[in-house]
Amino acid sequence: MTLHRVARFTDVPENQGLEVQIDQRKILLLKVGDQLRAYQGECPHAGAPLAEGALCNGRLTCPWHKAQFRIEDGGLCEPPALDSLKRYPLEVRDGEVWVDDQALRDAHTPPADDARTFVIVGAGAAGTAAASALRELGFGGRVLLIDREAGAGYDRTVLSKFVIAGETPPEEIPALRDDDFYREQRIERINAEVTSLDCANRTLQLSDGQSLQYDAALLATGGAPKQLELPGADLPQVFVLRSRTHAQQILESARPGQHAVIIGDSFIAMESASALRQFGLEVTVLAHQPVPFAKQFGETVGKAILALHQANGVVYRAEGEATQIEGTHKVEAVRLDNGQRLPADLVLVGIGVSPATAPFADLPQEKDHSLRVDGGMRVTDGLWAAGDIATFPLNGQPCRIEHWRLAQQQARIAAANMLGGDEHYLDVPYFWTWHFGKNYDYLGHAQSWDEVEFKGDPFKPPFIGLFGKNGLVIAAVACDEERNMAMLAERMKQPLPVDNAWRLIRDAP
Repeated sequence: MTLHRVARFTDVPENQGLEVQIDQRKILLLKVGDQLRAYQGECPHAGAPLAEGALCNGRLTCPWHKAQFRIEDGGLCEPPALDSLKRYPLEVRDGEVWVDDQALRDAHTPPADDARTFVIVGAGAAGTAAASALRELGFGGRVLLIDREAGAGYDRTVLSKFVIAGETPPEEIPALRDDDFYREQRIERINAEVTSLDCANRTLQLSDGQSLQYDAALLATGGAPKQLELPGADLPQVFVLRSRTHAQQILESARPGQHAVIIGDSFIAMESASALRQFGLEVTVLAHQPVPFAKQFGETVGKAILALHQANGVVYRAEGEATQIEGTHKVEAVRLDNGQRLPADLVLVGIGVSPATAPFADLPQEKDHSLRVDGGMRVTDGLWAAGDIATFPLNGQPCRIEHWRLAQQQARIAAANMLGGDEHYLDVPYFWTWHFGKNYDYLGHAQSWDEVEFKGDPFKPPFIGLFGKNGLVIAAVACDEERNMAMLAERMKQPLPVDNAWRLIRDAP
């Protein structure tokens, strides 16, 4: 043990962490009652500085993507982090804090003492989180992780934000788990497609002819991009964006100075508009709404994001629908229903996704082909579902939400319940979206509101906006207000009066 003097006890604030360093290693000091804890200083998900996070209700919330950890022991509470915080031995001598430069050893893989087989279909955000959670919770049986995409289990959120902007090469997209993790945790990965599911006999049929029996299974197949049904939509320069392969195809086709037409005003569409513009293309968005994201963020923030796009050269058109992609062997133009013709070298379709549930046709499905689950993510005995394919109860209403972090939360709940638990979703939905170097955070899932108020100007961040209904906060949107949003991520789990929320924001460190 090699201890290093890093601070005085009185240097550590009561209501936030203090970052110190040992050589190049960042360490976070936290007060827990009258004691101190020392944890890794950067979030295990994406390296956010945890000293800038929020301490609330015994939890530390990451400022960037709202992962949560117990301050008592650093244990993981909420994703998108998949690991608990590393903890460092610490001593206080005569008011001075000494920390060891070596973290305590992590927990080992559970012993293979369970004869059960758990199958997870889909190795994206939800599937990977579930596999990790099963081992974290002590399951020692067989875990099979099946995905139709070779090399699945990477961070899809960077595709529309950074990969097609040319900032992150496709081969450098962060893996959610490295190969060592799967090997050490005895998680078997199978590259195949599930063709059918027999719930009664708990059997899955795979495209390679395999038949797998399971004791419990989680379906986490995500969404499939909706395709255009127009003449010319099969031309090689018409793209969707859902996978590493899609991103690679776009980058191989795109050249600075070319014209890109993006059909749709979804989050993927608008993030892609930002990315391709930064890559040097001329970008036109064919939108369905006059203001993007007004349904989620309200008119004011939607207009602010639209102004940001327009200031960076994006052409946003809310009139005229595409009727044809023109071209013989390659895309040449997009023809609109008003007769206009938009020159184009490539077309990106961003009109949403459909639940990828075709192999599960024998299960009861909603009108949108999603699977209805109960509050514990259960479809039926022995079968759970999470992520984009799941319609789940939120505040007493059936709801399907296509959020990365939510998919991971649902998967962790399902994993606990596959092991006999009784977990339910009691959190606040959260997502983030990136446009021209600005990150916008959103908490909640508001269908309507009767008041909205801002601190700061959405057109000139930083700002934070609260949406209220019947006097309670039902959603929040912000840019460059990471600590306040981290605080709200925890506070909004209970009914929070709007006035109280503003008081918390005003008094925050």
